[in-house]
Amino acid sequence: MTIEIIILAAGQGTRMRSALPKVLHCIGGKPMLQHIIETSIKLKPQTIHVVVGHEKDWVTREINKLNVVEETGALINWVEQAEQLGTGHAVMQATSWANPSSTILILNGDTPLIQPETVSPLITHSESLNLLTVELDDPVGMGRVIRDEEGQIRKIVEHKDANPGQLLIKEINTNCMAGNAAQITKWLARIKNQNAQNEYYLPDSIVGAVSDGVPVNGIHAHKQEEVAGVNSRLDLSKLERKYQSIQANRLLFEGVTLLDPDRLDIRGECQIGMDCVIDINVIFEGDVSIGNNCVIGANSIIKNSTIGDQCIIEPNSLIDQSILGDGCQIGPFARIRPGTHLGKRVKIGNFVETKKSKIDNESKVNHLSYVGDSLIGKSVNVGAGVITCNYDGANKHQTSIGDDVFIGSGSQLVAPVEIGKGATIGAGSTITKNAPEGTLTIGRSKQKSIPDWVKPSEK
Repeated sequence: MTIEIIILAAGQGTRMRSALPKVLHCIGGKPMLQHIIETSIKLKPQTIHVVVGHEKDWVTREINKLNVVEETGALINWVEQAEQLGTGHAVMQATSWANPSSTILILNGDTPLIQPETVSPLITHSESLNLLTVELDDPVGMGRVIRDEEGQIRKIVEHKDANPGQLLIKEINTNCMAGNAAQITKWLARIKNQNAQNEYYLPDSIVGAVSDGVPVNGIHAHKQEEVAGVNSRLDLSKLERKYQSIQANRLLFEGVTLLDPDRLDIRGECQIGMDCVIDINVIFEGDVSIGNNCVIGANSIIKNSTIGDQCIIEPNSLIDQSILGDGCQIGPFARIRPGTHLGKRVKIGNFVETKKSKIDNESKVNHLSYVGDSLIGKSVNVGAGVITCNYDGANKHQTSIGDDVFIGSGSQLVAPVEIGKGATIGAGSTITKNAPEGTLTIGRSKQKSIPDWVKPSEK
C-alpha cells in the first residue's frame, strides 16, 4: 500500500500574536512542523505534501535548512494555498498531487506531540474513511462528532454551527483522517462553505462518504496531549511542559536519576546512560550523548556534545560542541566552547574557558584561565589566571604544550609558541618564544621600588 501524507501548515496563527509563522514556533527546541514531519517519516510515506500559505517562503526555507528528510527516502512536496479558505480547501490543493490509488493521511502542522503509533491505525483500512477522535472534558470551540443510534459516525458539526444538544457532546474531531486519495478528492469537491466561517471544512467530506455508503470509522486517541493543537502562546507553553514531562519520564525509565523531573529541559535529542544523576534546571540542546555514572550539576547547559562515563559537571557550567573523555571533571562556572576535546580524567575548574583546544589525559586547568587554539599534552598543570594569547588582532595562532609541563599562575603564552615536554614556566611570565624541554623558563620585567613616589589624592 502506497502512503502519502498531507500536513496542513498554511495558517497564520493570529492568536499567537507573532510575526513568526505558527508552525515554526518551537516545542522542545524544534519547530512544530519539524515534529510532524519527523512523525510522518516514521510511517514510511512515499511523499509528504506540506500545505503552506502564510509566510510560505519563510516556512519552507527554515524547514529545508533542517534536512529532516535527509537519507530517509521521503520526498517533501511544498503545496501553496494562496487563500486560506478552510481546511477542506487546503487539502484540495494537495490531493491533486497525490496518486489516486494511494492512501492519504491528513495531519495538522500545529499538533506537535502526535505519535506514529496513534495515527498508524488510520492507514490500515484504505477501503474506509478513518477519523481520529478524542473525548475532552471541555470541548469548547471544537467540532463535535455526530453519531447515529447505532454509533456510526454521520457528520462533524463545528462549535459555531452546533445546536445546544450537540454542544453537550464531548467526543471531538481532531481533523486527522485517512482514506483513499481518489475518494477523498471526490468528497472534497462536494463540500460547501455555507457555515459561520464561510470556509470549506475538511470534516464535511464525511457527509460524502456516508452518502456513498463508505464506512466512517472513529479511532479514539487515548492521550489528549497528542492531538492538542496550538493556537496561542498559552497552548504552546502547556504542550512544552507536557513534552518535557514525556522526555523526563523516558529518562527515568532508562535508569537516570532526575532530582526534579519538572525542572529539566531537553531541546533536541538526548541519550543518557544508566546511573547518571541530573540536578535541577539542566538544559540539553541539540544532539547530546552522556555515558554512564555521570553527575550533571544544577543550572548547567550542554549543547551538541558527547560526554564519556563517570564525568562530573559541577553547577553552572556550559559545554558546547565538545567531546569529554571518561572521568572528566568540569566547573563550577566553566565554559567549554566549541572544538574542545578533552582526554580522560581532565580537570577544568571554576571560571575556566576553553575553545578549539585538545587537552590530553590527566591534565588540569583549575582556576580562572583561558585556553584557546591549543594542544596540551598529558599530565599538564595550568595554574590560575593563565592565558593563551591566541589572537593578534587579525589571525588566530596555536599554543602547543608538551607532556608533564607546569605553567605557573598568572602567565601569558603569546601564540604561536611551543612549550617543550617537562618544562616549567615561572609564575607571572609572559612567554613569547619557545620554551625548551625540561627547563625553567621565566619571562618577567625587572622589579623596581620607587621610594619617593607620592600616591595621588582627590582634587
